Amino acid sequence: MLRFVVAPDRTVVPDILARLPGRGIWLSARRDVLDIARTRGAFARAARGPALVPPDLVEMVEAALERRVMELLGLARRAGQAVAGFQKAREWVTAGRAGLVVQASDGSPEERARFTSGAAHLPAVRPLSAAVMGGIFGRERAVHVAVSPGRLAAALEIEAGRLAGVSGEHVAPTGDANEAARTGQDDAAPQGQMGKTQGGQAALLDKTQGGAAARHDDGTSG
Repeated sequence: MLRFVVAPDRTVVPDILARLPGRGIWLSARRDVLDIARTRGAFARAARGPALVPPDLVEMVEAALERRVMELLGLARRAGQAVAGFQKAREWVTAGRAGLVVQASDGSPEERARFTSGAAHLPAVRPLSAAVMGGIFGRERAVHVAVSPGRLAAALEIEAGRLAGVSGEHVAPTGDANEAARTGQDDAAPQGQMGKTQGGQAALLDKTQGGAAARHDDGTSG
């Protein structure tokens, strides 16, 4: 899921890390859901007042999630928890050292399948282009990356899934706008709901940042 808040000027702001103050508006991480909420007034109903929705809200969320994935992948590389390149990454996979496979979204489907052959148990995500992944690892391109098991790998998998949903790669049947935007109920148990739907995503992302606990609408810690 994704959290949004309404700023003092009544503009709807994405809160990717679920830490901004204010009444939270929670939406499924799906492009169709965001489009429905943006065009049918769901944000205003959830905020119980005016809500100015940027026309490029979906693109803003997509860009923020992409930056988040890049940040996490960079952290994994610097921590020695990720390697790039077919041979090196494949060695991690065959040795049982990988907890997640990250592959370029524009890589060859045949090559991606060849890399993951015999490792169907490993989750694999395709959040970034080969050029962007290459930049993270100091090379021109990177198509295959293996990430060791742990919090960073788990957070990467979550964020890549959210990015795939917002980019339209994963689309589920769309409900009405009121159902799509289960909004404005942070005070009812935001992080508990988040944990149930995303496998403890809120707590996990907070741990990877080493920051303060997320806040409920009433100002208490989550």
